[in-house]
Amino acid sequence: MATDCNNFSSRAIELSRPFEKYKFSKRIFQEIEYGNLLVKEVEKFKPDILISANNPLDPQRILLKYCKKNNIKFIFWLQDIYGYAINKLLTRKLSIVGRVIGLYYMRSEMSMLRQSDRIIIISEDFYTILQGAKIPENIIKLIHNWAPLEELQMQDKDNIWSRKHKLQDKLCIIYTGTLGLKHNPELLVDIALALRDQSHIRIVVVSEGLGADFLKKKKEEYKLNNLIIMDFQPFELMPEVMATADILIAILDKDAGVFSVPSKVLTYHCAGRPLLLSVPKENLAARLVEAMETGIVVPPHDHDRFLNEVKRLIGDGGLREKYGRNARRYAESTFDIDKITDKFEKILKEIGES
Repeated sequence: MATDCNNFSSRAIELSRPFEKYKFSKRIFQEIEYGNLLVKEVEKFKPDILISANNPLDPQRILLKYCKKNNIKFIFWLQDIYGYAINKLLTRKLSIVGRVIGLYYMRSEMSMLRQSDRIIIISEDFYTILQGAKIPENIIKLIHNWAPLEELQMQDKDNIWSRKHKLQDKLCIIYTGTLGLKHNPELLVDIALALRDQSHIRIVVVSEGLGADFLKKKKEEYKLNNLIIMDFQPFELMPEVMATADILIAILDKDAGVFSVPSKVLTYHCAGRPLLLSVPKENLAARLVEAMETGIVVPPHDHDRFLNEVKRLIGDGGLREKYGRNARRYAESTFDIDKITDKFEKILKEIGES
């Protein structure tokens, strides 16, 4: 990108085979392969401090072990508490065996956090969990996530992307992002079924994977012409994609609770569009949307209320405008990259001097 500094570089890591995201037994070995390849890249770079975020737990363990052995300071940027999520998911799917595996990952994650030189958390909710695991408070630092405001400027609904897909004159309800195991894609089918007779409305889903495949089957089964499913779009098109929306949707399963914070909610705020969330009330995203009055939050699996809120937003342009205005105002007042950078630099200086 034009804004990248001269000494910044990025490298791709390629596995020997396509990643088997939804096949647990194969995925474990591929994640271990990834961890070993990641260490080889770190060996080339020879860092003094390493920040690791969004890393699955098995490669994270391999990476941390290498850093400890080679006296590299390790910062664990905790975006999701994976161990708790894995435990809930596997217990539900595999009963006792799943719980045993889940407990292993919970303990492994907490052990890695204890060994880290610093932990950056994205939500106050994580404090309680880490304190319960007896992780020293002085190594925990809070930096809320943000979205790249300058790269996500507001656009008109009538834009090149919306015209390409014949959506510029439709009322569009849009979901973007992953539809994985902690989401509930049936909710999007329910919306399409409930609104199928309203020819001016489209439900647009920009996603890939299991959830998107499920929606494609349901679209064909119910002949839902109002449901449009697209592959992920290039990032540079995201401002136009989100500007096409009249309502932006985010979904998180009830089991995710406080352990997962959907970053798409922050990105949505940049678009200046109203949000409709199906997420646990205790989740940081839910609290943010309600506190800033940027949209409506409905508890997961309360499908009737969710559909009622969809219809309320469809019928009330003034309410949509209010929430959208508040959303962009929040993004502009909060996503100050200079202030965020200062927080990271303070942690790096601290750890460098320790």
